[in-house]
Amino acid sequence: MGEVLASQGVRFIYTLCGGHISPILVGAEAQGIRIIDVRHEATTVFAADATARLTGVPGVAAVTAGPGVTNTLTALKNAQMAQSPVVLIGGAAATLLKGRGALQDIDQMALVKPLVKWAKAITKVRDIVPTLEKAFRICQEGIPGPVFVEIPLDLLYPQELVKEQMRAEVGKVKGIAGRAIRYYVNNHLNRTFAKAWERRATAPEPIALSMPSDKQINTVADKLKNAQRPLILLGSQAVVDTKHVAALQEAVVQLGIPTYLSGMARGLLGHHPLHMRHHRTKALREADVILRVGVPCDFRLGYGRSIPQSTVHIGINRSKEDLNKNRRPTIGVQCDAGGFLRELVPALQKEPKPTWRKWHESLSKRDVERNSEIDRQASHETEHVNPVWLCQQIEGMVDYDSVIIGDGGDFVGTASYIIRPRTPLSWLDPGAFGTLGSGGGFALAAKLCRPSAETWLLYGDGSAGYSLAEFDTYARHNIPVIAVVGNDGSWEQIAREQVEILGTPLGTVLERTDYHQVAVGYGGVGLCIDRPESIEATLIQAKEIANQGKPVLVNVLIGKTDFRKGSISI
Repeated sequence: MGEVLASQGVRFIYTLCGGHISPILVGAEAQGIRIIDVRHEATTVFAADATARLTGVPGVAAVTAGPGVTNTLTALKNAQMAQSPVVLIGGAAATLLKGRGALQDIDQMALVKPLVKWAKAITKVRDIVPTLEKAFRICQEGIPGPVFVEIPLDLLYPQELVKEQMRAEVGKVKGIAGRAIRYYVNNHLNRTFAKAWERRATAPEPIALSMPSDKQINTVADKLKNAQRPLILLGSQAVVDTKHVAALQEAVVQLGIPTYLSGMARGLLGHHPLHMRHHRTKALREADVILRVGVPCDFRLGYGRSIPQSTVHIGINRSKEDLNKNRRPTIGVQCDAGGFLRELVPALQKEPKPTWRKWHESLSKRDVERNSEIDRQASHETEHVNPVWLCQQIEGMVDYDSVIIGDGGDFVGTASYIIRPRTPLSWLDPGAFGTLGSGGGFALAAKLCRPSAETWLLYGDGSAGYSLAEFDTYARHNIPVIAVVGNDGSWEQIAREQVEILGTPLGTVLERTDYHQVAVGYGGVGLCIDRPESIEATLIQAKEIANQGKPVLVNVLIGKTDFRKGSISI
C-alpha cells in the first residue's frame, strides 16, 4: 500500500492514530512518506485538501473507523465543494465482524458516499493496490473532488496474525457447530488473502484535461475583438492544474483584460495593474463582455443577477452544473478553465491586439479611490486596535512568497480586502462552504509543502477555537506557523446584523480570551498586542520567532468598526 502512495507522488499522510489503520502508517513511513499526526480528524482532511490545492498531487488522510471517519465529514464536504482531489482512507471493523457490534463498526459508506466522487469498501487484500490507484485517478479526473476508500483492519495486519486471532475467537465453540464455524472462517481467510501480492504499484498515467475546440476559442476571440469593456472573473477552478499556473498567469497578462480574482486564484497576478480588487459589482454592470472562468453563479455573484442580461456572458467551467447554475451564459464552454485562457491568447494575437486603456483606467481609478477610503477608515480610533489598520500593518509585513490562510468571519473578511498575496497559489480559504476550522490544517499543509515560505494564519477569535489545538501539532513537528488572532470578543459578523435586526447579541458574545497563552500551553510561543503602537515591533518579533523554527501566535485585541456592515451572507 505504501508503494502505491509513493508512486503517486504522496509526500505526507495526515492522520490521527487508531488500531484500525496503524499498519497503513507504518507501511507508508517505510516508503519515505512523512506521517503527520494531528489533534482532530477534521484537520487531516483540511490539510490533505490544502496539499492538493498547493501541489496538484492529491492529498491523503488516513483515519480510524467509526468516529474517526465521522469527524472528517465537514472537512470532506468542504473539499467536495472546493473541488479538491483528496483521498480519504478509513479503517473499518474486520470483514468477519461487520454488522455484529464490533468496536466503532458503523455503516460508514452510507454516510460518506454523498460527500465524495467515489467510494469503495475493499474486502480482499489483492484489491488494495488497484482500488487505491483507481481512487487517485478518479479524484483528479474531470471535476476534481474527494474519494473514500474503506479498508477493514484484517486486510492490513499480517496474514498469520489475523488467522491466529480469528481462530482463537471461534476455537471456543465446541462440537459440530465449532467445526463448521472453523471451516467457514478458514475458507473466508483463504479467500481474503488469496493472490495478495500479485498486483504491485504502477506509475500513474497522466490525467487528460478537457480542452476547448478551435471553433469555441475563435468564437470567444471574436467577441473580445469587438468588446469595449471586457472583464475576466477568474476563480479557484482555473488554477486546479497547478503545473500550468505560471503559463496561466502569463496568458492573463498577455490578454490585457481587467481581471477580478477569487478563491485560490487570489495571488495569480500579484500586484499587477490588471488585477482589480474593488467595486466588482459595479464593473460587472458596466462591462460589455464578461469571461466567467472557473467561477459559478452562486451567492457571490448574486446567483447570476450581478451580470446584466444584455452583457455577452461567456462561461468556462469543467462542470456542466456550475457552468449553467442559476444563469445560463451567452456562450458556454465545458473544459478546463485555465487551459481555455492559455489557448485564447494566440487566437487574439492573430490580429492587432485590441486595447481597452480607458476602461482599464476607469476601473483602476475606482480601486485607488477605494484604497484611499480604506486608509481613512484605518485611521479611525477604536478600542484597542483598529482591525483595518492592523490588516494594513500585516500587509506591509508579509514576505513576497508568503502563503496566507484565512479562517474566520468578520476579521478575515476585512483582511481579504487589504492583505494581498504576491504569488500564485499563495492564498487559502475554505471556499463557498464557508467552513470555520479549516485554518489549522491549511496552515499545517502550507508550511509542509513550502517550508521556505512564511505561513500566515489569520484567525477570527471565534474560528480559532476550532483548531487552536493544532499548535501542539506545529510544535511536535517543527512547523513554524505565524498565527494572528483578531480578538474582538465576539462572533462579530453575525452580531453586527443580529443586534440591528433582532435587538440582541444572544449567542454572539465571547470573552477576550488569552489565546496567546493557549498557544504557549501547546508548545508554541504567544505574543499579545493591545495597543496600536506595539504592532510593528510585535509582528517583527513573530517573524523572527518563526524564522527560528517555532510556531507563534499573536493575539491582537481589536475594536469594532462598520467596515463590513451589511456583508452577512445567508
